[in-house]
Parts: sequence; C-alpha cells; structure tokens
Amino acid sequence: MPRSLPPLNALRAFEAAGRHGSFSAAAAELGVSHSSISRHVRGLELRLGVNLFRDAARGVELSPEGRAYLRQVSPAFDVLAEATETLTGRAPGVVTVSCEPTIAAHWLLPRLGRFHAAFPGVEPRITASYALANLTGFEADVAIRSVVRTVPDVPASLVSNAPMYPFARPEVCAGIAGPSDLLRLPRLQDRRGDPWRDWFIAAGVDPGGLEPPEWRLLADLALPAAVAGQGVMLVSAEVAEVHVARGDLQRAWDVPLWGGSYMILTEPQAARRRAVRQFRDWVIAEGAPWRFDEGPGIDG
Repeated sequence: MPRSLPPLNALRAFEAAGRHGSFSAAAAELGVSHSSISRHVRGLELRLGVNLFRDAARGVELSPEGRAYLRQVSPAFDVLAEATETLTGRAPGVVTVSCEPTIAAHWLLPRLGRFHAAFPGVEPRITASYALANLTGFEADVAIRSVVRTVPDVPASLVSNAPMYPFARPEVCAGIAGPSDLLRLPRLQDRRGDPWRDWFIAAGVDPGGLEPPEWRLLADLALPAAVAGQGVMLVSAEVAEVHVARGDLQRAWDVPLWGGSYMILTEPQAARRRAVRQFRDWVIAEGAPWRFDEGPGIDG
C-alpha cells in the first residue's frame, strides 16, 4: 500500500514554523516568503482536517494537536537529514566547535578522551579563538565562551561559573602567610581585564598602592607562565583543575572572586543533529562540578 503522506513542502513549512514558533522565522530559514509558509500550513491543515496552529498574543502558537504532530515530524526530518549527510559525504558525526583558547587548552582538551570513549562515532573539530564565531552563518555548530554581563542571543546553556582564585606553583606559595603577601609576588594578568584589585578588596587587603601587574598576557599564555613558576595568576578553578591535579599549581590563598560564566552556545539548526546534541550535553555534564549557586550569575 502506498504511504499516505502530505506534500513534503507543506511538512517542511509546518516543521520549521512549529520549531521556531514563528512563520517569519520559518520563512527566513527556508528562504521563502511569509505568505508561502502560511499557504503551506493552511493547505496542510485542510488536508489533515486539524488546526495545527492558533492565534496568540505574538503571532501564532501550536495547538495541542500541532504539538503532538511536531513531536513525530521533527525526528523524521532529522533522520532524513542525517541520511542525506551520510550519502553526500558530510559525516553526521562531525561537530564544529569554536572555543576560547584558555578553556580549550586547559579544560576541554584534557578531558576530550572521555568524550571519544563515550561517543566514538563523533568527531569534534575544535577551533580556538577569542572571536565569537558567527553561529547563524554556520561558522560553527557550537561555541564555548566566557560570559560576564550580557546574555547571548542564541540558545545557550551554563557550563560552569566557578570563582577565580590566585594560583601559583607550590614553591611560590610556600612563603605566603596572608593575602597581603601576594602584593610582593609577580602577578600575572590577563590583558582583557584587571581582577587583582577586586580580589585584594575581597581578601580584606587595601589595594590603594597596588602596582600594575608585571606581565599582561592573554590568559592562555599567562597560565603556562604560572605553571612555569613565573608568578601568581587569578584564574577560575575549573581552568586550573588539571594543573592542580598534576601538582603544578595550588591555590595561593583561599578567597574566591566571583566573575563570569562559561556557556555553550548552540546554532539552532545544528542542535537538531544528534552528534551536536551529544557533544553539547556532554560538555554541560562535564561542567556540573563547577556550577555553583553562590556569587553573581551571568548578569554579574
């Protein structure tokens, strides 16, 4: 018996409109007009004898029948997309990742073996850059970024919000009896900020005569300098973790400075691919020990 299927274009219009909750957004995704989406959806409703959408305060929203239909239609499109990617040579297991260099080198890469063991068919292709990839322009499937005050305008999930501490080699920390002792040590500084003054205030030390840090480097360079014994650096606890575990670094003083968060941003269409969801969910799970209720959130 032949399958009883509505026209494919009508299903595509419904699926995109239902996923976005917007005819306009669906039209932009599919490269057609708003009226084309509306016409296809209306034709599908007439064919099925069901109202898939209903009017809402802002545009339209799925009806209960529409939500139930979308839950089955979307996975079917995902299967078709992955089958097509496999046939045309684009491996569905490839995930393009844009990541800040510091979190890439000192947090993501050291634990990536666990991801490969759990998902051997998925290949993360990681690019380290401070510039935010254009996710909507398909430069990357996901991006891992430090967020301090602004909320991303694409779907994002919290990875970690661990506080910063001063870290240095054990031999550098050996003579530290109080937080004021850090004033006499070489302080390594991320060029993009100046957290030392705030940390000394949090530690109860008057920073009035605080001299500028001896070195101002990007964090991905400053941290190896601290590991080499060149000074003390303020860095978030999850980034320093691998070096602490190896015995190369320890906290110079146990006063936290709450700053921003690391978040994983996901391109909406890419999130429909199983490999992208697996990588995103794994990153979020790996960050769980470093998520805290204390301190300011991303609106800090």
